[in-house]
Amino acid sequence: MDEQAAPGAVPVGRITPAEQGPRGPTVLHAAAGGAGLDLRRAHPETGPVLMDVMMPGLDGYATVAAVRAEERFARPPVVAVTARAMPGDRDRSREAGADDHVTEPVDTDHLPARMRHRPDAP
Repeated sequence: MDEQAAPGAVPVGRITPAEQGPRGPTVLHAAAGGAGLDLRRAHPETGPVLMDVMMPGLDGYATVAAVRAEERFARPPVVAVTARAMPGDRDRSREAGADDHVTEPVDTDHLPARMRHRPDAP
Protein backbone atom coordinates (compact mmCIF):
# COMPACT_ATOMS: atom_id res chain seq x y z
CA MET A 1 0.00 0.00 0.00
CA ASP A 2 1.47 3.35 -1.01
CA GLU A 3 -0.10 5.81 1.38
CA GLN A 4 1.47 9.22 1.75
CA ALA A 5 1.98 10.36 5.31
CA ALA A 6 0.18 13.52 6.25
CA PRO A 7 2.31 16.18 7.93
CA GLY A 8 2.62 15.27 11.59
CA ALA A 9 1.20 11.76 11.11
CA VAL A 10 2.59 9.15 13.45
CA PRO A 11 3.15 5.80 11.78
CA VAL A 12 1.30 2.64 12.53
CA GLY A 13 4.47 0.60 12.19
CA ARG A 14 4.97 -2.90 10.97
CA ILE A 15 8.38 -4.09 12.09
CA THR A 16 8.90 -7.66 10.98
CA PRO A 17 12.52 -8.78 10.42
CA ALA A 18 11.53 -10.83 7.38
CA GLU A 19 10.06 -7.72 5.77
CA GLN A 20 12.94 -5.37 6.50
CA GLY A 21 14.69 -4.29 3.40
CA PRO A 22 17.93 -2.38 2.99
CA ARG A 23 16.12 0.80 4.10
CA GLY A 24 14.67 -0.70 7.31
CA PRO A 25 11.18 -1.80 8.32
CA THR A 26 8.00 -1.21 6.37
CA VAL A 27 6.01 1.60 7.97
CA LEU A 28 2.32 2.29 7.41
CA HIS A 29 0.88 5.77 8.11
CA ALA A 30 -2.56 6.96 9.11
CA ALA A 31 -3.36 10.62 9.74
CA ALA A 32 -6.48 9.99 11.86
CA GLY A 33 -7.68 7.37 14.34
CA GLY A 34 -10.39 5.87 12.15
CA ALA A 35 -7.96 5.56 9.23
CA GLY A 36 -5.46 3.91 11.60
CA LEU A 37 -8.04 1.32 12.64
CA ASP A 38 -8.88 0.61 9.01
CA LEU A 39 -5.19 0.27 8.16
CA ARG A 40 -4.58 -2.01 11.14
CA ARG A 41 -7.49 -4.25 10.14
CA ALA A 42 -6.28 -4.36 6.53
CA HIS A 43 -2.81 -5.40 7.73
CA PRO A 44 -3.29 -7.77 10.69
CA GLU A 45 0.37 -8.80 10.41
CA THR A 46 1.30 -5.34 11.68
CA GLY A 47 3.52 -5.42 14.73
CA PRO A 48 4.38 -2.55 17.09
CA VAL A 49 2.37 0.66 16.81
CA LEU A 50 3.25 4.30 17.49
CA MET A 51 0.02 6.10 18.29
CA ASP A 52 -0.29 9.88 18.24
CA VAL A 53 -2.70 10.77 21.04
CA MET A 54 -3.67 14.08 19.43
CA MET A 55 -5.20 12.98 16.11
CA PRO A 56 -8.25 14.44 14.41
CA GLY A 57 -11.52 12.57 14.74
CA LEU A 58 -10.98 9.53 16.92
CA ASP A 59 -8.10 10.55 19.21
CA GLY A 60 -5.20 8.28 20.07
CA TYR A 61 -6.61 7.19 23.42
CA ALA A 62 -9.87 6.05 21.84
CA THR A 63 -7.98 4.46 18.94
CA VAL A 64 -5.74 2.47 21.30
CA ALA A 65 -8.80 1.29 23.24
CA ALA A 66 -10.48 0.24 19.97
CA VAL A 67 -7.35 -1.63 18.84
CA ARG A 68 -7.11 -3.44 22.17
CA ALA A 69 -10.81 -4.34 22.06
CA GLU A 70 -10.09 -6.59 19.09
CA GLU A 71 -8.66 -9.82 20.45
CA ARG A 72 -6.27 -10.34 17.53
CA PHE A 73 -4.58 -7.01 18.36
CA ALA A 74 -4.34 -7.50 22.11
CA ARG A 75 -0.63 -8.38 22.17
CA PRO A 76 1.42 -6.23 19.75
CA PRO A 77 3.04 -3.33 21.64
CA VAL A 78 1.49 0.12 21.36
CA VAL A 79 3.50 3.21 22.28
CA ALA A 80 1.52 6.42 22.70
CA VAL A 81 3.24 9.60 21.49
CA THR A 82 2.30 13.13 22.48
CA ALA A 83 3.72 16.59 21.95
CA ARG A 84 2.58 17.69 25.38
CA ALA A 85 3.82 16.39 28.70
CA MET A 86 0.93 16.94 31.06
CA PRO A 87 0.56 15.29 34.45
CA GLY A 88 -1.52 12.14 34.09
CA ASP A 89 -0.86 11.62 30.35
CA ARG A 90 1.19 8.46 30.93
CA ASP A 91 -1.55 7.01 33.17
CA ARG A 92 -4.24 7.93 30.65
CA SER A 93 -2.26 6.20 27.88
CA ARG A 94 -1.86 3.06 29.99
CA GLU A 95 -5.55 3.08 30.91
CA ALA A 96 -6.43 3.22 27.20
CA GLY A 97 -4.27 0.13 26.59
CA ALA A 98 -0.89 1.55 25.51
CA ASP A 99 2.20 -0.27 26.74
CA ASP A 100 4.34 2.83 26.94
CA HIS A 101 4.11 6.60 26.53
CA VAL A 102 6.73 8.95 25.08
CA THR A 103 6.75 12.69 24.58
CA GLU A 104 8.06 14.61 21.60
CA PRO A 105 10.73 15.12 20.60
CA VAL A 106 11.08 11.34 20.54
CA ASP A 107 14.49 9.87 21.35
CA THR A 108 14.92 7.82 18.17
CA ASP A 109 17.96 6.02 19.59
CA HIS A 110 15.81 4.44 22.31
CA LEU A 111 12.48 4.14 20.50
CA PRO A 112 13.03 0.68 18.91
CA ALA A 113 13.74 -0.86 22.31
CA ARG A 114 10.68 0.81 23.81
CA MET A 115 8.54 -0.53 20.98
CA ARG A 116 9.76 -4.09 21.56
CA HIS A 117 9.50 -3.96 25.36
CA ARG A 118 6.20 -4.63 27.06
CA PRO A 119 6.34 -3.42 30.68
CA ASP A 120 3.64 -5.93 31.66
CA ALA A 121 5.33 -8.90 29.96
CA PRO A 122 6.27 -11.80 32.23
